[in-house]
Amino acid sequence: MEYRRPSSQVLVGVLVVLVGVALLAETTGLYDTGPLLRYVPSLFVLVAAYAMVVSRFENLFGPLAVVVVAGALQLVVLDVVEGATVWQFWPVLVVLFGLSVLLGRVRSRAVDVEGSYLDALAVFGGVERRATSQAFRGATLTALFGGTELDLRDAAVVDPPARVSVTALFGGVEVIVPREWNVQLDVLPVLGGAEDERPRREREHDSVDLVVTGVAAFGGVSVSD
Repeated sequence: MEYRRPSSQVLVGVLVVLVGVALLAETTGLYDTGPLLRYVPSLFVLVAAYAMVVSRFENLFGPLAVVVVAGALQLVVLDVVEGATVWQFWPVLVVLFGLSVLLGRVRSRAVDVEGSYLDALAVFGGVERRATSQAFRGATLTALFGGTELDLRDAAVVDPPARVSVTALFGGVEVIVPREWNVQLDVLPVLGGAEDERPRREREHDSVDLVVTGVAAFGGVSVSD
């Protein structure tokens, strides 16, 4: 049987269940889980680090933002630093976002061959992109208080899988694919959601055509046909 690594969504789900069980034990007086709950932010740091590895470090801003926020919260909970001191460094998130946009542009120019790699950024608005390359390799999609749509129905993948890296912050990203494509969705949801909205079909696939990785924080990522 072929081994399939757990997705970021599965890890987040397991983490939430464990935290819920610990909270239930605490509120019912069954067991004092207070000392354990102090380290919950560290678990989110680990999940975010895992998400970076899964995306082959192509999607950095979302997971790094989770690492920064959860790591700072962990330091505050452990009384290592004061909350007011940590708050002074919130512009670090803005810097990380700017760097992620720049890296996305650089990556798209470095690997793009006749439209094989696309880059789309939507900030307080909407962006729609259509890929027609018959050798599609991937894309970087970012939505901040806006929406991004990528239509791949006229594209083809020569060397699968193609990889789409997404970041949805208070916004949404939609990836439209050909109906026959096998898509692997592995997006880290942080108070957000990621879903493959296509009807499930009983069909054997020799390989994965497209891998969608990234982060959805207070936003959503969807795959449709």
